[in-house]
Amino acid sequence: MNIPSSCGVRGLPVPSLWLDVFQKIKALGYSGVSFYTDWALLEGQQGHFIADGVFSLDAFFQAASEAGIYLLARPGPYINAEVSGGGFPGWLQRTEEVLRTPDYIKYTQNYVKNIAEIIAEAQITNGGPVILLQPENEYSQATPGTEFPNGDYFQAVENQYRDAGIVVPFISNDARPQGYEAPGTGNGSVDIYGHDAYPLGFDCANPYTWPEGALPTDFHTLHLNQSPSTPYSLVEFQGGSFDPWGGSSFAKCTVLLNEEFERVFYKNDFSFGVTVFNLYMTFGGTNWGNLGHPGGYTSYDYGAVIAEDRTVSREKYSEAKLLANFLQASPAYLTATPGNGTNGSFVTTEELAVTPLFGNVTRFYVVRHANYSSLASTKYRISVNTTRGTINIPQLSSDLTLNGRDSKIHVTDYELGRPISLLYSTADIFTWKSYGSMTVLILYSGLDETNEIAFTGAASYITLDGSGIQSQIKNDSLVLNWATTAEQKVVQVGQSLRVYLLDRNDAYNYWVLSLPSPAPVSNFSSPTSSSVIVKGGYLLRTASINNTTLDLTGDINSTTSLVVIGSPSPISALTFNNVTVPTTREKQGLLCATIPFTPPNITLPSLADLRWKYIESLPEIQPTYDDHLWPNANKTASNNPRNLTTPTSLYASDYGFNTGTLLYRGHFTATGNETTFFIETQGGTAFAHSVFLNSTHLGSWPGTSTDANYNQTLSLPPLQPAASHTLTVIVDTMGLDENGKVGTDSMKNPRGILRYSLSDREPDAITWKITGNLGGEAYIDKVRGPLNEGGLFAERQGYHLPSPPSMEWAEGNPIKNGTAGAGIAFYTTNFTLNLPVGWDIPLAFEFTNTTNPLNGRPTQFRSHLYINGWQFGKYVNNIGPQTVFPVPQGILDYHGPNALALSLWSLEDDAAVKVGGLKLVSTAVVQSGYAQEIEMSSSDRWVERVGAY
Repeated sequence: MNIPSSCGVRGLPVPSLWLDVFQKIKALGYSGVSFYTDWALLEGQQGHFIADGVFSLDAFFQAASEAGIYLLARPGPYINAEVSGGGFPGWLQRTEEVLRTPDYIKYTQNYVKNIAEIIAEAQITNGGPVILLQPENEYSQATPGTEFPNGDYFQAVENQYRDAGIVVPFISNDARPQGYEAPGTGNGSVDIYGHDAYPLGFDCANPYTWPEGALPTDFHTLHLNQSPSTPYSLVEFQGGSFDPWGGSSFAKCTVLLNEEFERVFYKNDFSFGVTVFNLYMTFGGTNWGNLGHPGGYTSYDYGAVIAEDRTVSREKYSEAKLLANFLQASPAYLTATPGNGTNGSFVTTEELAVTPLFGNVTRFYVVRHANYSSLASTKYRISVNTTRGTINIPQLSSDLTLNGRDSKIHVTDYELGRPISLLYSTADIFTWKSYGSMTVLILYSGLDETNEIAFTGAASYITLDGSGIQSQIKNDSLVLNWATTAEQKVVQVGQSLRVYLLDRNDAYNYWVLSLPSPAPVSNFSSPTSSSVIVKGGYLLRTASINNTTLDLTGDINSTTSLVVIGSPSPISALTFNNVTVPTTREKQGLLCATIPFTPPNITLPSLADLRWKYIESLPEIQPTYDDHLWPNANKTASNNPRNLTTPTSLYASDYGFNTGTLLYRGHFTATGNETTFFIETQGGTAFAHSVFLNSTHLGSWPGTSTDANYNQTLSLPPLQPAASHTLTVIVDTMGLDENGKVGTDSMKNPRGILRYSLSDREPDAITWKITGNLGGEAYIDKVRGPLNEGGLFAERQGYHLPSPPSMEWAEGNPIKNGTAGAGIAFYTTNFTLNLPVGWDIPLAFEFTNTTNPLNGRPTQFRSHLYINGWQFGKYVNNIGPQTVFPVPQGILDYHGPNALALSLWSLEDDAAVKVGGLKLVSTAVVQSGYAQEIEMSSSDRWVERVGAY
């Protein structure tokens, strides 16, 4: 069973933290990770492939191998993934060919050759962790009239990877189960067919509503029709949700896709016999540096099991661990055949549905409510076939209970090793392991639920812990029945089986940790690997045995008891995070220890009280500003699918500007008859623009969560005939659109000015200049990549980097003073951190939303947040929802000085605008056993940029 999860380089540009995330995924019981690579980050300039620093995959592959994580590589070239352009670099906007068709494939050659050669070196055939590669992504829909699916195109993509050395199998991910590119479908077919499913959708605004008809019921049938010769693969199954600008927040997404969702929907997937099960996302991270598309904001938390700040305190993390370990402990599941179930089948009520899976001996019965969103507690009995005949369960009490939004997997004839077998269990299995002459079995359920188990090969048991267990011998089987309480119950069945009967919340604290094996298995999941079972609290990462000492690493967030439940060899001593800890033996003889938790005193700087320096970041509106170095916007033709509606192209990509803020300067000589200026701009949803005539603010568009473009007619002051004037237009773009539907070329939707008119004048009366990030596609900052900075004056000068030349700047505080009227100010300051070593203390910058005192509405401003040169926040006060911006260690220096920079773009005339509040806060305090030194992702400082204007 391969249980991969989606995470990757994109959301965490700190290579020395990748192992941290991998270990947290491995601790879940997962065996793999799928990861995207983003073409736009690696070939931001056509023909120049750069995969250095945070963009290098070497440390990523090394961390995966160290953690024992197999990898599914997903390099696209198109990846979707809620990133700008769906991973397409902006220069593709200038191409004439239709994207994702045979004609465009020539543009992918350089990227695919380079990325494939890197991945090829890390294939399992070369001793690396990569076991699968997915060419393309969700190649599943097209516009009418487009040849689709185009086998020649898909085959060309595959050929590029094979020609560059990829030998592992290809797997697909159809956006829905349509059978495209399945084996046997002809040119372009893959080795393993897979598809995606997001059954609850993305309505985080209603987190308690599960829409009718959303639970899949036909996936097994579709698999048999579409790809019966391959393992059933869900290559993206819902693990969270994106959230748009103006959305409800990822906190609500976490509720929508919570632990109840996992119990019902993931177990339902198990009923289809899924064997490649990839959850999107398990860790999303951050859309730092303009990485995201317009449909999302800076956070890419996704409501995943691992939060954006890398904490694992969500209950859904613990629930996922229970489910994954059950699959790892149940090899009979891999060969079981899904059966058909109807409402009321196998059970005594039509309020429940049961889907069986039939193994050679073992059978699995997945029980859920027929109305899967039901909140009812339903009583039932179940009739199952066993090697001892048909049994109606329970035998020792009147009924079982399935609570609302829950699901159970009952098993029969479940192999535990000789001489005792599990005849049946209505409690869910967490795991089992054989240790010499003793087998440990861990079962769990919700509180107050009645459960029943039966064993063959044993006639007696003794209670080692707890109470309230009934027993009888039925048909030569030992039957135990109990109601789950918070009290742990432990029984020994015969001489060779110890059974833990746990409340689910208690089971969350149990960990199954694989022990290192000889190469080539090493830390990878394998049936030949040995494991320990330890009860241990917040997070246990790794385990190894040295003679009779068990060495554990892990994290704690409170004083934590450790109990070694099972080990393949005798254990007499224990270390935790390389420190020997005192141990005792509890009444069952198990080795125990207590790890004290004493949180350190943490002092974080008050950002409002720092010494801030300030500079105007809109000198372009001043009469003395010289724009002769700006590119002329003089192209009279464009390959863009949108026909030009201006005399020359004002599409930013036609001039190599594909990210962040754009600026235009339009020069004209007045006749004196001009009274209005009309303009339409486009920047993606939540974008904004401001328009100035000379130094006078004509008006702004503050943006909404739904408008991708906007037009307005602005009144002009009286103009003197024959006088020269300059229009300055600033457009805050929010990333390029994705390109999910073949034929739309939606990624090419232009950014910038679409239309304009000056009253009583011909359009060509205005001559335009344009700029964005300095150098455009020949970007300056190779450390942070092609998207990190836009076209603001301060960005072009590099003032967002550490140590800008601010000595002569004025004092100005964005929190206490701010700026008066419409315009853009830029602030910078420094602070030093000295956080304790051995502690994981995630930090975040927290804005306070502010309102305009004149009208009571949210103040119309937006800010870019830069930490040591890395853009880690795009705050839009009047749209939201994000106010808290996590920044990881490695971007922040936890043991030294840090540079903080903030832009403040006011779109209002009638009020002074300041940041309502900005604080540096800790989101958790965790004593950590993560051993790798966290290195800074950058160490550069500001230097004067040649040619900056």
